[in-house]
Amino acid sequence: MDLFIVGDVHGCLNTFIKLLEKWNPREEILIQLGDLVDRGNHSPAVLRLAFELEQNFRAETVFLKGNHELMMQEYLSDPVAGKNWLNNGGSQTLFQFDQAGVDPDHYSSWILNLPLYWETEYVFISHAGVSGFAPLDNPRHPDGLLWNRKPLRDVGKLQVIGHTPRWNGEPQFFPESKAWNIDTCAYGGICLSALRLSITGQFKEIISVPTDERDVG
Repeated sequence: MDLFIVGDVHGCLNTFIKLLEKWNPREEILIQLGDLVDRGNHSPAVLRLAFELEQNFRAETVFLKGNHELMMQEYLSDPVAGKNWLNNGGSQTLFQFDQAGVDPDHYSSWILNLPLYWETEYVFISHAGVSGFAPLDNPRHPDGLLWNRKPLRDVGKLQVIGHTPRWNGEPQFFPESKAWNIDTCAYGGICLSALRLSITGQFKEIISVPTDERDVG
């Protein structure tokens, strides 16, 4: 099985669906590296789609946690302690849930159990990547896998991350750390990108679809 790794979706449902048309579940594992929610217009529907994909393709899909899923999780657990989410797209997302007539707590358990990373002997995939020596299991560490924006270090295998927007719409490879950043600002009206790799981490292709205008603005 090859790998089909998708960057930050941020509520861009129609764009995500268009990109998924390029995924072949018979030959590829779909790995989405977090930030399904917030900023775009369709966070509830994106969560529903991801949840259903995981149910229907259990062996062929992996959804990782992003910092926006963490903030949503913390708010649903304790709205006072987690109120920072409201200023980071959460208010808009809650409004979308209300408009859709869906209780966001329906997805709280699923979000809580999203893994922080996926790895093999050849690749390490997470939302924000490894730079220093922050614990891999601490989702709140500022230099950890959900929040880090420092230069990545070589971990002995290929890293693939999102989190830090590439406003030129082009995924970037960093040779010194053997890392790809594939967040191409879907919510900013640019594009959503996927990286196609062999199971051993060999580069095959970048696939990008322009942001659907229904998803933003």
